[in-house]
Amino acid sequence: MKARLADIAVHADVSEATVSRVLNGKPGVAESTREAVLHSLDVLGYDRPSRLRRKSADLVGLIVPELTNPIFPAFAQIIETALARHQFTPVLCTQTPGGVHEDEYVQMLLDRGVAGIIYVSGQHADVTEDTDRYAALRERGLPIVLVNGYQQGIDAPFISNDDVASMELALTHLVQLGHTRIGLAIGPDRFVPVIRKIAGFRSSMHTLLGRDDVEELIERTMFSVEGGDTAGARLLDKGCTAVVCGSDLMALGAIRAARRAGLRVPEDFSVVGYDDSPLIAFTDPPLTTVRQSVQPMAEAAVRALLDEIRGEPTPRAEYVFRPELVVRASTGAVPRR
Repeated sequence: MKARLADIAVHADVSEATVSRVLNGKPGVAESTREAVLHSLDVLGYDRPSRLRRKSADLVGLIVPELTNPIFPAFAQIIETALARHQFTPVLCTQTPGGVHEDEYVQMLLDRGVAGIIYVSGQHADVTEDTDRYAALRERGLPIVLVNGYQQGIDAPFISNDDVASMELALTHLVQLGHTRIGLAIGPDRFVPVIRKIAGFRSSMHTLLGRDDVEELIERTMFSVEGGDTAGARLLDKGCTAVVCGSDLMALGAIRAARRAGLRVPEDFSVVGYDDSPLIAFTDPPLTTVRQSVQPMAEAAVRALLDEIRGEPTPRAEYVFRPELVVRASTGAVPRR
């Protein structure tokens, strides 16, 4: 991929002229500045000029979904920092609908000779996708670590959030506030975290409220503000007084749907998000949400990959991290009718 000077300059916090001098091997650039420019070049996924290419063993592929959901930049930043402490540089690959496919990114990473790959919510999380792509990488000896989306039979360590516990935390909180008509706004149920959240929702509704007839309370849309808006409107039409959402962005959409219906949050309708992504504490109202353990999960993924690279394989298991409920101002007592 041809480098854009402006992009590299912004990421490295230097001038475009400085970037040009580094890429053209000109003198007069401090070594620390030169390294910052080359680091930005790698992180943004651009090809280094051949004379500036580093040893491939220092590079690690990092594949994440689109960056519009702030939880994924949070994962990427922590992973990047953890890798840098061990003198590795991530090559960041972001997937967008209709954009470069994961398999194309992987081929590019293989061409660059990366030492390993960390996947965050990649194709491995989709139960309709073929997992042979990961078997092929392991057969060639490439270390990989997979975050959020466990599938049996893949020869790699998995790092996951406890999605069932997430639903238990959210629903326990809402039931304690008096809610019994609680909906679930979630994404497509071909993804492992979605399947687990739905299972957790069903289990907790049974345990806490003795309810098994909950299918009508589950709305499957998209992990976006628009998806949350659609799901929230449908659940309001069904008489729900509260909703648990599959992401913070969906929760913001559910709040928008409530306000469009002339309702107040949380006085008339309570909303719980999921992720506790950056800045979510500053929404209106500040969002009650289930916090993923992003820092320990990201650092565990890096430790597992480095162990694999050093020839000390991590046990083939799923390492599950407990989430935390963060109560703010988007949830309240059930409204009196």
